[in-house]
Amino acid sequence: MSTSELSITKRRLLGGIAIAAVSMALTACSDSEDKAASAEAKPAVSNETTASTTPAVEIPTADRDVDMEEALKPGPLKEMTLGDANAPVKVIEYMSMTCSHCANFHANTFDAIKTKYVDTGKVYFVVREFPFPQDTASLAAFMLARCTTEDKFFPFVSTLLKQQRTWAAPADGDVRGAMLQMSKLAGFTQESFDACLTNAQLAGDVSAVRDRGAEEFGVQSTPTFLINGKAYSGDMSVDTMSALIDSLL
Repeated sequence: MSTSELSITKRRLLGGIAIAAVSMALTACSDSEDKAASAEAKPAVSNETTASTTPAVEIPTADRDVDMEEALKPGPLKEMTLGDANAPVKVIEYMSMTCSHCANFHANTFDAIKTKYVDTGKVYFVVREFPFPQDTASLAAFMLARCTTEDKFFPFVSTLLKQQRTWAAPADGDVRGAMLQMSKLAGFTQESFDACLTNAQLAGDVSAVRDRGAEEFGVQSTPTFLINGKAYSGDMSVDTMSALIDSLL
């Protein structure tokens, strides 16, 4: 990213964040057609429904093959990971902080998958940033997550996703103010908040993670999961992701 581009990024983060954030929060999780919407529209299989009334959960069909060895190589930022790197199933999630489908996955699926597979050594889970080019709010949220200490990264991301509409589409329209209040819960001050969001190098690195995902692995919508050499776009229920993971163990 050139010096002029970094300067533009600063101005967009500080001056245009509210308009861009509200716009993105109310649209699909893609710059064009939202592939994730079709996944969310499918009725999820309830964990409480018995086998006698519900057919077995089908394993989702992959969108395409990916070179998982290449995909697992770190990019410009330190990888944010959970679990054993030697686990038999490797999952890379590309996500946007303002995507409703990403929020739904982290609110209703992620914790159960972490408990069932990550914490038991079966899955290695990697989270990567995918803020769409015009979505300054998602970019800012990822930058703030990166400015926390490493042990606070996942809790901070989870909190932002689970309370997405609180800061991405607040009733008074003050996205920046709402984001500051959320950040203070993670220990930010006004000064550290401003310093983080004016870090042009960090903005460029987060954007580079997105660009690599798009250019090298064909990521176009969020969430997109790269799992053991296959790419899957769209939200997944606990049952659906469990069926996929079980098929790989």
